[in-house]
Amino acid sequence: MKKLSLNAQILLGTGSGVALGLWFAMLGQESSVTQNSLYVAKLIGTLFIDLLRMVMIPLVFTSIVVGVANLRLHQQMNRVWQGTLVFFASTMALAVLLGLTAANLFQPGSGLQIAMFQDAMQSFQVTQMSLPDFFAHFMHSLFQNPMTALAQGNVLAVVIFALLLGIALVVGGERYRNILVLMQEFLELILMLVGWIMRLAPFGIMALLLQLVATQDTGLLSTLFKFVVVVLGITLLHGVVLLPLILYLITGMSPLKFWLGAREALITAFATSSSAATMPITLRCAEQHLHVKRDIAGFVIPLGTTMNMDGTALYEAVAALFIANLVGVELDLSQQMVVFVTAMLAALGAPGIPSAGMVTMVMVLQSVGLPAEAIAILLPIDRILDTVRTTVNVEGDLVGSLVVQKWASQDR
Repeated sequence: MKKLSLNAQILLGTGSGVALGLWFAMLGQESSVTQNSLYVAKLIGTLFIDLLRMVMIPLVFTSIVVGVANLRLHQQMNRVWQGTLVFFASTMALAVLLGLTAANLFQPGSGLQIAMFQDAMQSFQVTQMSLPDFFAHFMHSLFQNPMTALAQGNVLAVVIFALLLGIALVVGGERYRNILVLMQEFLELILMLVGWIMRLAPFGIMALLLQLVATQDTGLLSTLFKFVVVVLGITLLHGVVLLPLILYLITGMSPLKFWLGAREALITAFATSSSAATMPITLRCAEQHLHVKRDIAGFVIPLGTTMNMDGTALYEAVAALFIANLVGVELDLSQQMVVFVTAMLAALGAPGIPSAGMVTMVMVLQSVGLPAEAIAILLPIDRILDTVRTTVNVEGDLVGSLVVQKWASQDR
């Protein structure tokens, strides 16, 4: 009997996780079978995510150092980083604009009363941070002791140090050849570990999806149905139509070919709701299935994991207008432009801040004078929405690596 491929095993695990989750949801949370099964699923799912996080920081560090050091032609190196930043900024701006347009058209929240959520809002403690404080903390988080950053998993600080070290290896040339060879061999070892971890992916993804489906509060989802539909619909429009269209227009790659090559990473992103934890698999898909050069993938994808957040930026913009509708505040064009800029800045993330996503969402609300406590309304439904926006974040990184490779190969 022919052994199933890893892709087929992951798809089977995905289907099994959803089906089992629905069955346990019907049995109810009080059932001993459900409780025991959820406990086992949590153990397996946590183990899978922890294994991915274990290799994430070494992989980010070595892939960026090797990627930058091997982009020895200055013209190519310039085109890679220029193309990367232009792509990230453009697609994120497009996502936020799309979110604001949809929120103005459909006005989610306009039919609900804020009084329905008073209990949740009163029990929620807001972690506030002003825009200047956010900038100060963000800049401080960029440049840290590399050993501390590696130990604490501060991805952005690791990325910055790796970029500088990679540039130093380029400037040093043959004098530091042995260090570059060592980094390349270390990267090969980490990629071997990723291959081993991937053997657990079907079970880890099944366990994570089982928990997600079995524990969702369907009552609250129906109450906030319009908001959920608008966010999911517009996020999928960006991920299923706009990003593949950009990819096709620039590289000529068909959406089907892209999705077949990217599906391991996209399914893992959906199950884990963490683009950082998914990064080892994203890098693997880019290099092995989508045939992005290792040097370019090693630069674009770790950087995109921390900076390119189309789904998150879109969500925060729609959520701000949703809460404005809920409290009866009409945001004019200038206020929506503030939301546009703040959502893009907030989506860059703030490593080192506890509950960073919630802090940045509060910052978006505060920028236009909306009640920060209203974020409590979003917390119970955030997990289901996070699955889709994380998938789009990861898709943006993969599309970006292909687009940048095409851009860097021109006129050399």
